[in-house]
Amino acid sequence: MQRIAVIDYGMGNLRSVSKAVEHVAPNDSVLVTSNADIIKEADRIICPGQGAAADCMKALHDHQLVSVIKEVTQSRPFFGICMGLQVLLTRSDENAGVDCLDVLPGEVKRFSAPLTNSANQRLKVPHMGWSPVNRDKAAQGEHPMWAGIDNNTRFYFAHSYYCVPVDNQHVAAYADYGHSIAVALAHKNVFACQFHPEKSSASGLKLLENFVRWNG
Repeated sequence: MQRIAVIDYGMGNLRSVSKAVEHVAPNDSVLVTSNADIIKEADRIICPGQGAAADCMKALHDHQLVSVIKEVTQSRPFFGICMGLQVLLTRSDENAGVDCLDVLPGEVKRFSAPLTNSANQRLKVPHMGWSPVNRDKAAQGEHPMWAGIDNNTRFYFAHSYYCVPVDNQHVAAYADYGHSIAVALAHKNVFACQFHPEKSSASGLKLLENFVRWNG
């Protein structure tokens, strides 16, 4: 039995994430926790997140989890979800600029306005709903986390900001929303996505199942 820690810093969709992980890993121990020792001892870690960048970073500092996350992202399988992806980058433009964890070099940018699709139709911000996730041009489009998931599968999104990594070799998938944006990043034992697998039906559960089996 492996131990899977879901990091609780007061900002994530914790119940939905933990229940989804319990569903795909019924024989494992799934712990929702802010305890640094438990997180350090876990076999794999999931960092969900919702809300504004400044609030999320403040919560991570208040829970004394910044150094913990930086440590575990270097040593075992780590899965960031939504804001759990964005805080891994260097800096976010949200809230007049916020320094993030700098695990993956890059910036988080707000969607420009007006935002339109290829048919010149206005797109709303935030980007909310189902969008296809394309791996064709992604450097890590064949990442093991995608096993059993078809290219252009739709996943559920809810965000106003998007990630711009320094190194495109870290991109594991793109989506189109006004323009092409990186929606999944991967580097060594870290995988993170902008969409919500816990809200993405069978395909989202498959991604979580892949994570609990992935050796990093």
